Amino acid sequence: MKQDLTPRQIVRELNKYIVGQGKAKRAVAIALRNRWRRQQVPIAMRDEILPNNIILIGPTGVGKTEIARRLANLANAPFIKVEASKFTEVGYVGRDVESIIRDLTDTAVNMVRMEKQRAVADRAFEKAQERLIDLLLPDDNRKNRNRTPEEEERSKRTRASMMKKLENNDLEDKEVSLEVKQDSMPIGMQVFGPMGMEDIGSNIKDMLSSVMPGNKKRRKMKVKDARGYLIESEAQKLIDQDELVRIAKENVENNGIVFLDEIDKVVGDGNSGGPDVSREGVQRDLLPIVEGSTVPTKYGSIKSDHILFIAAGAFHVATPSDMIPELQGRFPIRVEMDKLSTSDFIKILTHPKSALIKQYTALLAAEKMELEFDKSAIKAIAEIATEVNNKMENIGARRLHTIMTTLLDDYMFEHAGMKLKNITITKKLVEEKLDGIAKDEDLSRYIL
Repeated sequence: MKQDLTPRQIVRELNKYIVGQGKAKRAVAIALRNRWRRQQVPIAMRDEILPNNIILIGPTGVGKTEIARRLANLANAPFIKVEASKFTEVGYVGRDVESIIRDLTDTAVNMVRMEKQRAVADRAFEKAQERLIDLLLPDDNRKNRNRTPEEEERSKRTRASMMKKLENNDLEDKEVSLEVKQDSMPIGMQVFGPMGMEDIGSNIKDMLSSVMPGNKKRRKMKVKDARGYLIESEAQKLIDQDELVRIAKENVENNGIVFLDEIDKVVGDGNSGGPDVSREGVQRDLLPIVEGSTVPTKYGSIKSDHILFIAAGAFHVATPSDMIPELQGRFPIRVEMDKLSTSDFIKILTHPKSALIKQYTALLAAEKMELEFDKSAIKAIAEIATEVNNKMENIGARRLHTIMTTLLDDYMFEHAGMKLKNITITKKLVEEKLDGIAKDEDLSRYIL
């Protein structure tokens, strides 16, 4: 985590990617900074300080998921997004809620592994180059201690010459033969757990793989392909796997972020029966994970006490107060997301680092075409997006994707590979292409 980032700086970083939603950014920035603050307090008090979990309330396409995802990237924290509706019928076809923590732990282990691999990359590359020379010069006498000094000197010169050729990429297409690990599971033999018990299946597979260790098969491949395999192999030898798991577990327990999307789908409106019984059951299953419990994983036990949970939902029918009281208490911070206005759409199209117009400009640049938008055209696109959202289902900024795709359809299809160099999108062009569709409710329902 960038520990020196204050809440104000965190918001400033989020502003580079997300337009508006100041209240939500402020809430998550404080939550992230509180993690750093907790690490500074005495150990006796540290375990008592629990994260203030957050519920983001708002329709689709206003930035709920993006805020959580960018926050995790900013903190370099293990992050997982799960749909609460997957757990709607736990015990029947839904997933076990503990799989959230297991998946988060897998993510953390992969993150740490990639960091460790980057740290040993140079050493792994050097060792891989040495192994490539061994494969290119299968000298059986190399390790023979009875070699004469002259033979030893000649061997060193040959290897140095070969190393120089390798460094100059002169041997990239030469074939070498090396041993590659095969999957330990026999062909056609796979282990499937029943629905909601995927981890049992994976644990059985792990057990069987230890009983039936992977065989090695000799394969021929080009030097450029063998190098990647050898670098990965050498990197694994240089990494302390126990240390890797220890760091990953610590990272999950102290920095993990879980984004629980569609939380409103497991909340009844308090008036109906039937499926609401199973919905309440899901909430009760989620409660121990959110309030803090110990979850067994293949890497050992993980405590979820200090994992930050960010829940999100539209809450069109139900409200957060319809959640069971115990779960309500575990999400003390509630933030109403702002609806996106025309001016917000204009900013979304132009301001963020990954703004839609910048994306389409980059895509068409691959065809050697320069795409430009007049300011009036951008405003017209934003106004149409607002109009269509008001008429039909409000899908927020996602409406811009459908509008931009429809607007640029001809250029993306007809003009690909042609010598058209400059494309200027004007207000007139936008109106010609989209106005009729936007005003015809039936057409806009199917196209936009």
